[in-house]
Amino acid sequence: MKVSIGYEVVDGPWGGGNAFVKAMTSWLRERGHLVVNNLQDNDIDIIMIIDPRSHLPGYTYSAFEVMRYQTKINPKVVVVHRINECDERKNTKWMNFWLRAANYVSDHTLFIADWLRDLKIWHPNDGRPSDTVFNGGDTTVFYPRSNSKRQFGSSLRLVTHHWGGNWMKGFDVYQKIDQMLDDPEWRNRIDFTYIGNLPHGFEFKNVQVRPPLSGNRLGEALCEYDGYITASICEPGGMHHVEAGLSGLPLLYRNSGALPEYCQGYGQIFNGVDDFEVALTNYLENWEQHKAAMNAYPWTLDRMCKGYMEVIERLYSQREQIARKRHTFRNPLYLLAVAFLHVFARMYDFRRNILGGV
Repeated sequence: MKVSIGYEVVDGPWGGGNAFVKAMTSWLRERGHLVVNNLQDNDIDIIMIIDPRSHLPGYTYSAFEVMRYQTKINPKVVVVHRINECDERKNTKWMNFWLRAANYVSDHTLFIADWLRDLKIWHPNDGRPSDTVFNGGDTTVFYPRSNSKRQFGSSLRLVTHHWGGNWMKGFDVYQKIDQMLDDPEWRNRIDFTYIGNLPHGFEFKNVQVRPPLSGNRLGEALCEYDGYITASICEPGGMHHVEAGLSGLPLLYRNSGALPEYCQGYGQIFNGVDDFEVALTNYLENWEQHKAAMNAYPWTLDRMCKGYMEVIERLYSQREQIARKRHTFRNPLYLLAVAFLHVFARMYDFRRNILGGV
């Protein structure tokens, strides 16, 4: 098969979407499939939209260009839309609109969590099916190292890591930990390190901060710690807790978004700032049991890629039926939305590339 994924991989620490494309591309190519990141060939079998914001760095085509390809160049192509974002994640007001518009041109929708699917930021009512395939991490990069053994009697070393510095990544709780560390009692029981970018103007007093890391450097760094916390609000799936879980770190996770789907059974849940100290106390008391459970943490890269491949192969076998059932012009309002966002993206690119700013 020839698969087009609408993103050009960036080297270095660049978020979960970049990690997904890099992993999926390698996995497909290792199994003999052709992978491109454009729509220049007329024999593409599968188009995968992974983000509708074609004006952002790395993204190589818009939903409008996908629609044009499937109507004018190759009507048998199957369009898969992977949804891993939402407005709820960062308290924005426009992301779901972008997603709905892109989803209009898709034949099949893939979600990274059931929580995200249930938000209804897609089009289930016009007959298009969907699947949920959980994210997975690379076990050749994220696995327990020899330096992951906790020394008896030492304070428990907590860590988290985020590429984005949005406040909703959990900084209300991370700030709470910073304040707790003013208390000598907590300072003797835990320490906390944040790896990644901080919100603009935000500083910690008692928390160690390290720059963003990726790949083997991140895998090695995570194993310097004993436990992992994620306080992200409305997290649609993410990779940070997966990478930590595969590295053998028991998870202290917020009851929000898709985190319970990924973390249940592998640590301690909490609701927010108000119950965090109680949850942390329980986590410390049961750390040994949580640590033992991490050997069975299931969300691996191989499992994820097999899940995508099962869907892609099924859709490929049904491509002629899918093409016959497709009705591109069924809703003029969404057609206008798809066209409008394409024009917006091109204007944005023009201002950035020609005029030198936005």
